[in-house]
Amino acid sequence: MLNLTTVAPWLQNTGVYGPVTATLDWCELNHQFSPYVAEMANTFSNLFTVGIALIGYMQASRERLPPRYKAGYAGVALVGIGSFFFHATLLFEAQLADELPMIYVGSMSLFLLFDSKPGYGLGNARTQLLIALLALFDVLFTWSYMVNRNPVYHQVVFASLVISTTLRITYILQMTDAAVRIPEKKKKAIANVFSTGAGLFAFGFFLWNLDNIFCHTLTNWKVALGWPIAFLLEGHSWWHVLTGLGSYYMFIGIQCTRSLILIGFFDVP
Repeated sequence: MLNLTTVAPWLQNTGVYGPVTATLDWCELNHQFSPYVAEMANTFSNLFTVGIALIGYMQASRERLPPRYKAGYAGVALVGIGSFFFHATLLFEAQLADELPMIYVGSMSLFLLFDSKPGYGLGNARTQLLIALLALFDVLFTWSYMVNRNPVYHQVVFASLVISTTLRITYILQMTDAAVRIPEKKKKAIANVFSTGAGLFAFGFFLWNLDNIFCHTLTNWKVALGWPIAFLLEGHSWWHVLTGLGSYYMFIGIQCTRSLILIGFFDVP
């Protein structure tokens, strides 16, 4: 956990929730503005994630897309809501409400890409097996994370899911027999949308790490600049915005890829 007690200690306060029980504390002064909100910028930046997920959900509803897509957007919104309460309270229970849905949404994205038989029914054996594996993975991760509360473990698993999703969509679009039957223009459009999302994710992760590495320097800059301008230096808040937008673009890429499999009526191994 980061220690900011040596930097602007007069701005670091205790809130109504008691001591921090989360395994992570970010580079934003705690309870600077309210006893009810531990990290103001990191908390309210999650509203962007919730908002863009709701836009995706409404678009999927308007286009009468299958429930699995709406569930994906709802999952992204749930991550934003969980993260809102995590950064507002810095309690471990709220941390779980943020981090566990991240894994659930990531694993569901892989399910959508591996459930690559034509159609959206649940009757074929492959779909049923994938649903069982999805549920088993989520249950096992939840149990293991409760036992091993190391945030690095969570970050490695989540990054593995994102990388696996990227590799899977690349495989479908470039290396399968189905790829030959997908129009080149559509493949390029999907690749551009998905890679834009992945790039936003990577840039958000870069800013988050700058926030961690140069926390004390950034905090001194914030104090010198004053608020609200100093909110622009909250790197983890930018992670929320960029990953919210990145998730939106990546999920559109996943959605379009799966829809092409349905429309084209071809199998993907």
